[in-house]
Amino acid sequence: MKLNLSAILASAVVALPAMAADVTYRNDVAPLLKKYCADCHAASVDAPSMAEFKLDEEKYKKDEVGPRTDTYEHVLQLINGNSTGAFMRRLDDGTNPYAKGKPGNMYRYLGETEAERAANFRIVNDWVVGEGNKWDMNGIKQRGDMPPITLEQLRRMKLKY
Repeated sequence: MKLNLSAILASAVVALPAMAADVTYRNDVAPLLKKYCADCHAASVDAPSMAEFKLDEEKYKKDEVGPRTDTYEHVLQLINGNSTGAFMRRLDDGTNPYAKGKPGNMYRYLGETEAERAANFRIVNDWVVGEGNKWDMNGIKQRGDMPPITLEQLRRMKLKY
């Protein structure tokens, strides 16, 4: 059987987007959140749900504990709830035009090196909005010069389990 190099390369190019599109919470995001975020955002440190956090933000901030990110449901509360945008704003690498070059306050925790942080941010971003798309950082409401999230942006969200 003769191998056709063109056919092999074409198959590889077609397979690459499919691999990236398969970023899931269970396989990719959960291990990342467990490794880098659990010290402040897990049940083991009495981290609250997003609803509980909103009821007493000052207390939790003082205790340096944030909303839980240790289950799929808790992460969805952060991304799809009234705080849509906050999760990605806090993890942003600073390249988003609204960030004006300043990384989010949680970006530094995504890894030991800039390369590791960038790679981990890409995983989370691809999980939320799909490969090649950039999260627009929008929230439900206008935030400074940042407009509220649109229905089209909400529909772009992937969030595969």
